[in-house]
Formats: sequence, C-alpha cells, structure tokens
Amino acid sequence: MVDMCKEVELSIKTSDVAVIEKVSRGLNDNIGLFTIKSATQWIEEAKNIPIPKMLFGEFWCEGELCILFADTNLGKSILAVQIGNSITKNESIAPFKLDSPKQAILYFDFELSIKQFENRYSKDYSEHYDFDDNFIRIEINSDAEVPDGRDFEDYLCDSLERSIISTGAKIIIIDNITFLKNGNESAKDALPLMKQLKALKNKHELSILVLGHTPKRDLSKPLSINDIAGSKMLSNFCDSAFAIGQSSSDSSLRYLKQLKQRNTEQIYDSENVCVCQISKPENFLEFEFINYAEERTHLKEFKKTDKENIIGKVKELSISGKTQRQIATELCISLGVVNKYLKK
Repeated sequence: MVDMCKEVELSIKTSDVAVIEKVSRGLNDNIGLFTIKSATQWIEEAKNIPIPKMLFGEFWCEGELCILFADTNLGKSILAVQIGNSITKNESIAPFKLDSPKQAILYFDFELSIKQFENRYSKDYSEHYDFDDNFIRIEINSDAEVPDGRDFEDYLCDSLERSIISTGAKIIIIDNITFLKNGNESAKDALPLMKQLKALKNKHELSILVLGHTPKRDLSKPLSINDIAGSKMLSNFCDSAFAIGQSSSDSSLRYLKQLKQRNTEQIYDSENVCVCQISKPENFLEFEFINYAEERTHLKEFKKTDKENIIGKVKELSISGKTQRQIATELCISLGVVNKYLKK
C-alpha cells in the first residue's frame, strides 16, 4: 500500500512538472471550462486588444454588457436614448467622457409607442428633434408570429442577431429586459436571454446596454447590485452596472450610482453620486447634470413614527392571513424584522 501511494504521488508530481514545462515553452491547454496560459502569455495577448473606449464615462465602456436599472418612472429610457443620441452624434453628455467615434446604434424600444416617443422629442408634436440617421430605433412587429417549433427567446435572439448583421451596428441598447420574455416576465426569468446576449456580444464584438427594473425597495437604504430584479444571477452575466435613484429630499432630482465595473475604477460610489434633473429645454427630454453628492443626503430618513407605522402594518397583514415572507416582500423589510415586530 505504501509503495502504491508513493507511485501516485510521483505520478502527480510528474504531471505538474509536465504542465509547468508545457506552459514555459509557450504552449497552452483548454481543459473543460478553463484556458491555461502563463501570466506572460496573457499579457502578450492583452497587448493586442485595444483599450476600451468610454461610451458614457466610467459607467459604460466599449465591449461591455452593461445593465442600467431603476424603479418605474425614474427616467431609464430618457437616459438611454440620451446616451444613444450622444454616440450617434459624437457629442458627450457633460461631464461624462465619450471616447468612441461617431457610429450607428440599435435602440430596441419595447417601452414606448411611436407617439409617446414623438412627444418626448418634439414641442407638442411639432418642431421635432433632429436625430442622426445613425440612431436606429427598433420595436417588436405586433403582426409577426413565432414560427412553429421555435422558442420565443431563441427566435428573439435570432431576430436580434439578424438586425445586427444587416445594419453592421456594434452598439446595442435594449429597453427593457423585463419585456423581452413573452412581454411580462421578471428579470430572473430573463436569465437565459442574458446568457444569449453575452454570447452575441462576444461573437460580434458588441457593446450592449440593457435596461432593467428594481423590485419594491427600502428607500432609506443605499442602492446596491442586489436591487436588480433577479440580480444574484443577472449581475454575474454583466460586465458593468449602474443605477438611477430618486432623491427623497427633492422628488424632481435623480442620482446615478456606479455598482459594478470591469474596465474602469469605481468613481461614482456612495460618496460621490451624480445628481441630475430631468429637463426639456427645447425638444429633447434629457438628464441634466447638477453636481456630485453623498448618496446618504438623498436617502429617506427613517423616523420613529415610520417604524411605528410599519409595526402596525406588519400586525395588520399578519391578522389578514399573510405569511411572514409575504409581509416582508410587501413592506420591503427583512424576514427577521417581521418576526421581531410580530413578537412585540
């Protein structure tokens, strides 16, 4: 038995030496999910890859699958159109950098009707904003049918890919992911679509901005990556993510916060969010930068009366027959807090 253990140990050591020698000779292996190369080889390979250009400051760079998320009616679509417009005209949105050259973008709009879109970019349906021809808006054809035997998601991604190939566009904005799976599914259910988008991104060297939604949340707490609906899985498939929050001190104000980044450093964190307001000086609805601030100054203050009200609501919902988990979801508080309040 001792001799057998020594033989196995020697075999392992011999195998390790073989791998080291192979890598040192400039060879590499693909083993299952892994690609094995020396650090020097990776750096040499990286030298041939261009430095990612900024599309919207540090929030979104070329080559990234990025998620922009916010609650309903906070202006996700407004900002997304503004970003797309800036790229097609090569005009940066101050104070955020735009390094990318003027180019076409595909804006998949699953939110607005064409009259709603027209209203946002005109003066009472006249004096319309002059978009660049590189801004290509796409919506689902309501008369189109999914071919027999085809899955909706697969046919959707096939249609996306054909649109990309036919236009040659490298920048894609999808508004909104929660509407892409049969029109009304949650972001969690859109996970297979995110995987397909990532595959499309890598295959065609795309930059993709996907708009997402946040479930009901506690406005006294800072925005986090966990506020994306289905985030525990979706955030793993994106390269970067940022969010729009509403100021509790002034409901007309919004702030932008950086929550995940791969190609840049985190500039716009809790200590330095970008405060904006939505304005329409002429015929273009847009985010207008105001200043930088600490996120805490825009969060809701949790007062004693608020706590008493929540305790009352917890007890009312419990009496009505709702479970503690249902109460926690409805009131945006933790399961532990619900249990604590019910014992009071």
